[in-house]
Amino acid sequence: MKLMKRIRTSAKVIFMLPVVSALIVLTAFTISRLTPQEDLKSKYAYKDFEPAKKCRSCHPGLYEQWSQAMMSQAYTHHWDEIEYFDLAVGHSNAKPEIKNVVDGCNGCHAPLAFMGGKEFPPPRPEAKSMANESVSCEVCHLTQAAQTDPPFNFSYLIKPGMTKFALRTPAVESPAHKIVTNDFFRTTEFCGNCHNEKNPFGVWVKSTQLEWKEGPYSKEGVRCQDCHMPKGGPFLNALMTKPYDDSRLHLFHGAHDPGKVRGTIELRIQPDIREAEPGETIVFTVALFNQKTGHKFPTGSVEDRIAWLQVEATDAKGKVYHLNVDKKGFDGEEYTISGDYLAYQDMGLPLGLSDFKGVQRDGIPAGNRIFRMPYFDPEGRMTIMQWNTAKQGVDYRIGPRETKVEKLTFRLPFDVPPGEMKVRAVLNYQLLVKPVADFLKVPADESEIKVVNEHSTTVQILP
Repeated sequence: MKLMKRIRTSAKVIFMLPVVSALIVLTAFTISRLTPQEDLKSKYAYKDFEPAKKCRSCHPGLYEQWSQAMMSQAYTHHWDEIEYFDLAVGHSNAKPEIKNVVDGCNGCHAPLAFMGGKEFPPPRPEAKSMANESVSCEVCHLTQAAQTDPPFNFSYLIKPGMTKFALRTPAVESPAHKIVTNDFFRTTEFCGNCHNEKNPFGVWVKSTQLEWKEGPYSKEGVRCQDCHMPKGGPFLNALMTKPYDDSRLHLFHGAHDPGKVRGTIELRIQPDIREAEPGETIVFTVALFNQKTGHKFPTGSVEDRIAWLQVEATDAKGKVYHLNVDKKGFDGEEYTISGDYLAYQDMGLPLGLSDFKGVQRDGIPAGNRIFRMPYFDPEGRMTIMQWNTAKQGVDYRIGPRETKVEKLTFRLPFDVPPGEMKVRAVLNYQLLVKPVADFLKVPADESEIKVVNEHSTTVQILP
């Protein structure tokens, strides 16, 4: 199941501390994961927590922002439901030793169900249980600290009650609860509780906060909240107080927001020559600069997500030519150039499909450069099941303020007509690789192509 980066955005989590042996982790999860941490699984009851709609009575503006964000859908979102119940729970049914791992998905996707429920898995979203609260007001505003350093795998310290934590000292005391300021809300470790994830094999399968920490923005004091909870106003946080000019808006916009994705990477293409005759070779150079994210792109649910550069030339008569990216020769590059390969065979076990051959790995035209980090199961096959990831391949994502330069060598056909040839480079993005989405019957919006950026250039073809 998925943690957005939003959470496990993307954040999705399967949760445990690293140990040398995955088998030891799987069989001793409760002891190793929660020592010396406080075990919050089923520690409380649902009645100990307030539903978000109750918060709405005093905080309508913040509630409406939250209700449109993926935070409010971490448990009910269609792909998260399919991944959790069909793949994760199905996998634990086939391999009972990983049940505690799969139960842990709820630690970030449905924290109230994890802390207040006794049933695992929780009821499906259609049952409208309190699991549907997803990452609600109570989850964040009851969080006091992280119990690990670095934070990961629902490492939050939460105690239900009438004391709520926040960053701002309110101008007016709330009639509904006590408010205590907590500087932990200023930190990215707050987000890392769910946006970092280490799986049973000791692999960092989600590391958005760690990516930020290693990048340039952490050194400049630009935090997750500055981009995903920007300041704005005047905005009325609560009905009984005054509007603030610097309210932290509860937008949480991330990978599922087309406006957030659009323009993340700047893109430019140019040829090495402007005039060419049929049969000549032109080398196009594309520069892709990550000028917008404080972490790598893509991030979060990296096992699912795919970003790729596609370049096409259109001649004077309208014929379209697809240009293949030039190989660079680094280890693992074969996973960063699209082709006709099968992958994700390990889905067969949770789905009860014996001798499952897998589905197409990329689902895009062959020869495109893919910006990804492949995940591999214990048998060395590419997987989207992060809890079943034994190792990762080459990390060919675009880091914050990093520029990737790609070249495409194109030999003009001898019959290409004279006139202007337009060459267009597009960086596309999908939340979930389409062959997987189609196979699992995930609604189409999860695999629709989002255009991150594009740029065009021209070449004059001589007679």
